[in-house]
Amino acid sequence: MKTQNVSRTVLAAGVGAVLAATALLYVPELLGQGPPSPPGPAQRATIAAHAGAQAAMLDLAALITDREEWLRDHPDDEASWAELGAAYTERGTRLGDVRDYPRAEEALRRSLAEKPAAEGNLDAQLGLGALAGARGDWKSAKEWGEKVRKADPRRWPVYPVLMDAYNGLGEYKAARQAMESLEGLRKGAVVRSRASQTYRDRGWREDADAAALDAVALAETGAEKAASLARLGDLAWDRGEPDEALVRYGAALGLVRDHGPSLAGRARALAALGRIDEAARDWKAALDRLPLPEYVLEAGELYESLGRDADAEALYERLRTGPWARGAVSLALLDADHGNPAAAVTRMRAEWARGHRSVRVADALGWALHRSGASKEALEYAKRATEEGLRSALFTYHRGEIERALTDTGPARRHLAEALRINPWFSPLLAPRAKESLAVLGEPSDELPPELRQEPVAPQTPQAPRTSQQRAQSPGRQVAAAGSTDPSQASDAAGPGDSANPGEAEAQEVPVAQEVPVTQEARSAGSGRSATE
Repeated sequence: MKTQNVSRTVLAAGVGAVLAATALLYVPELLGQGPPSPPGPAQRATIAAHAGAQAAMLDLAALITDREEWLRDHPDDEASWAELGAAYTERGTRLGDVRDYPRAEEALRRSLAEKPAAEGNLDAQLGLGALAGARGDWKSAKEWGEKVRKADPRRWPVYPVLMDAYNGLGEYKAARQAMESLEGLRKGAVVRSRASQTYRDRGWREDADAAALDAVALAETGAEKAASLARLGDLAWDRGEPDEALVRYGAALGLVRDHGPSLAGRARALAALGRIDEAARDWKAALDRLPLPEYVLEAGELYESLGRDADAEALYERLRTGPWARGAVSLALLDADHGNPAAAVTRMRAEWARGHRSVRVADALGWALHRSGASKEALEYAKRATEEGLRSALFTYHRGEIERALTDTGPARRHLAEALRINPWFSPLLAPRAKESLAVLGEPSDELPPELRQEPVAPQTPQAPRTSQQRAQSPGRQVAAAGSTDPSQASDAAGPGDSANPGEAEAQEVPVAQEVPVTQEARSAGSGRSATE
């Protein structure tokens, strides 16, 4: 769930980059007739876009109004249509309002009608790529993005669009390569924010935090700085540090009072710290401001954990019936845990067949399979979700529970404990279940697993000491008596009851009343000794 929160912030940055690519520079009408007047809201949005920064929502709304009015009198201006389409997409993403997406597509298609792609209308093509990403159509986003990159590899705003698309398709190596290309072309907060996301996806937590701090320092607008601070909050939350997350989200909300991602982040941090009433207040504000499907599910599970079943069910029903552009994973998790696991499997198999093979999709499909009783198949998807690099407490918990169902006790114990080490408060509903599962598994046994045990050596039956008469009759004794001076031969000739160690031979010696007579000649020949010896 929380992984989706960060990806939504990243998407907004990508859409903003597209707006930067399509923005028009405003020139004061009375240029040369005195100092220019301060820029108005629409101009501020355009200036921010050109800098690759996120505009304030009021400024973005003013830009949309300005372009709509312009296009009524200049319907053949393909650049303004492309800019309007990109602005609609950004507004829809930042407000969670899918109604802006059809408007965006209409404007972008109109731009292509005025100037086709074959004639070099890269702005409209880039806008359609960002729109496809906002709708969760990663395949189309990739196709549009790669067309633009092929036409103009130095057009930096295409790389955030491609990174979103590659991540959504599970093509993480390509996403990292796109990140490298972006860093070679552009500096600033957008790039450092993207680098933070890339490092996080690879499990490089310290690097992700450092890059996000850079993004805060480089941010050029209040909205952009708030988005970067929210990313810092998400990283602190991922590490299981709700106090630090609370500070960072609070700083973002000090800049943008109704910043949706920060309201949601502060709500989960407050819940982890036991400040439930404040958490419920912030969840309501977050859902009013930015009603994303992952937020609806997370708030519902908080209410369920508190025994407020009616409130929880109301949110679950809102999730089931809402118009979501990118709700497949959240709906699958809802069905898997609170509804119909078989329906969740069907939904996620369809996503997988579309080529949407991110770690989020792999985790949701694996969990749905497990909840529907197919734990053996589920484990392969759970491994894919947890072995890519991203350290997610939720994914690790899911894997641990799947292994527990398969009676893989050692791995199950290890992954359930790891989930709680990553973030002990990762879910108000599931974290307590992880603790319960660990308690059921108990402490690991001191006994070695079968594959590490050695086969016991069968004890040999002790033999009674032999008499001097028996030793004298032994073939080995006769050889030794014949005068061999080779110690190895004497050892090899010894019988099973004899020892090559002289001390052992003396210890085994027993008095005998009678011995076999030995001739004088034999004595003289033995070991070179004289007959008088």
